[in-house]
Amino acid sequence: MQWANFLANEAATHSLSLQQTAAFIEYFQTENLSKSEAKLASELNVDIAAFKKLLGEVYNKFAQNYPELTISNSQDKLQKLQSYLTEKYNSELNILKPLAAMKLLKTLVARERLQKEPWIARRICKFLGYLPLALELVGQYLDKMPDLSLETLLKRLEKKRVEHENVVNENSLMPDKDGVAEAFELSWEQLDENAKSFGCLLSLCALADIPLSIGTVEDDKKQELWEKAIADLLELHLLQQKSQEIYHLNPTIRQLFQMKLEKSGEADEAKTKFAAMMLEVAKLIPQQLTPEDIVNLTPHIPHITEVATHLSQYVSDENLITLFTKLAWFYQGQGLYQQAESWLQQCVELTKNRLGLEHLDFATSLNNLAQLYDFTGRYSEAEPLYQQALELRKRLLGEHTDVATTLSYLALLYESTGRYKEAEPLYQQALKLWKRLVGEEHPHVATTLNNLAALYCYTGRYSKAEPLLKKSLELRKRLLGDNHLDVATSLNNLAQLYESTRRYSKAEPLYKQALELSKRLLGEEHPDVAISLNNIASLYRQTRRYKKAKPLFEQALKICERTLGVGHPTTMTIRANYASFLKEAYR
Repeated sequence: MQWANFLANEAATHSLSLQQTAAFIEYFQTENLSKSEAKLASELNVDIAAFKKLLGEVYNKFAQNYPELTISNSQDKLQKLQSYLTEKYNSELNILKPLAAMKLLKTLVARERLQKEPWIARRICKFLGYLPLALELVGQYLDKMPDLSLETLLKRLEKKRVEHENVVNENSLMPDKDGVAEAFELSWEQLDENAKSFGCLLSLCALADIPLSIGTVEDDKKQELWEKAIADLLELHLLQQKSQEIYHLNPTIRQLFQMKLEKSGEADEAKTKFAAMMLEVAKLIPQQLTPEDIVNLTPHIPHITEVATHLSQYVSDENLITLFTKLAWFYQGQGLYQQAESWLQQCVELTKNRLGLEHLDFATSLNNLAQLYDFTGRYSEAEPLYQQALELRKRLLGEHTDVATTLSYLALLYESTGRYKEAEPLYQQALKLWKRLVGEEHPHVATTLNNLAALYCYTGRYSKAEPLLKKSLELRKRLLGDNHLDVATSLNNLAQLYESTRRYSKAEPLYKQALELSKRLLGEEHPDVAISLNNIASLYRQTRRYKKAKPLFEQALKICERTLGVGHPTTMTIRANYASFLKEAYR
């Protein structure tokens, strides 16, 4: 396969638009690698800003399928994508020299067997295009059939070549690598129905390592069938094991299994089954990720993404919103807001188109996208979405917990933009609704008390705020336990009240508790950790402990710039706090 064809296939696999495909191929063509982005943009007749935007979109499309690409500085994203593409291309091509091909065959087939028919062995290597994958498939096939002559094998391969060429003319799914398809056909005939079905199921996975935890399968019979299928596929080299419970399906083998699946008449059933399996894994993604969650879930994300991108029609209506929201949580929980936004936007469009404008899941998708915009400081984009979701939920549900939730979010947005008079009645409505629907002893009541108290703090009504903050903290500890992020939030807010009322000795230990809890639950590099660092630094500034304040301000600012970006409201607030501190401390 030529590099240009490879790039075109990658563009199609990752569902790039026509404009994105043009920018992608222009940037990564071998002859263009030394050209500047400005030169490439001019050759496409677009300005440099539009060209960079298209490349950013391309990168995000690839990163959605391969989360490891997201672990990258903005300056080297395209270089990292180039490395990924080159490695993949080389692994797929990898044509050997004739002598090297024979040497590989000798490691797979007994020497005496090859010595009986040396010229036939060379013809087999040539027939297979000197491709390691085809040679390995044939080697495993011969290993299972010790009495088969090489001449008979070659005849079988030649017969498969004729059949393959006929199918190629009718089926665009057929790969163009000489030898691999024929070798695959021989191996396919050695598989039982269980292994064939399992191979076809695996072909629905993304082009990434496949985690298979067979031990977690509850049905003993199903577990045994999966174990046998894996063993059969491994024996014929149709599947590779990279490490414990991690497997790899060669892209060409994957394509051939997919072709078999499409011809089987069972494609829809298999796709529905696979989508349901990935949905169950997606349901494990929590809204607040821990570092352990990220490690455990990352191997599964490409395959969940494959369902969301290419098989969403096989996800039931009631589970549609779950799949996309959980993917968004995975990225949002790591501060990867562009990727999260893309999934939430797709969720809005898909629920609108499939379920309609008067469906509760459409309202939920609007609310979720608004939350992300709200969190990232894009208040003008969040507000109309919240309002639309609130109106729809009121109309469809009446007095309901979802209505209380959106009331609270909209109030929080008004509070964040200084519109306290608009926020307060919404908080009060939400609090009354929560109490009426779930009772006094509930985490949502605690959250609303906390939010209303924060509003009172912002407007200087500390005597009204303090009992609400204490009540919220006490409720959260009792209902959620001491090791919960909501407890950290309450600790922070109560500490801020004490600081605002000059009770510094009471504020400091609460700030420190909140910081340690946030670090433990979110990791060192999270915006909430930065906010806690900023709060402690501000307290040290108030009490003139400048040497202790400076490194905390700097650490907080670096975290926000890395995770939220330099233009985010939180980043700008901390930068302003730090600048003000420097003027005061070093004047």
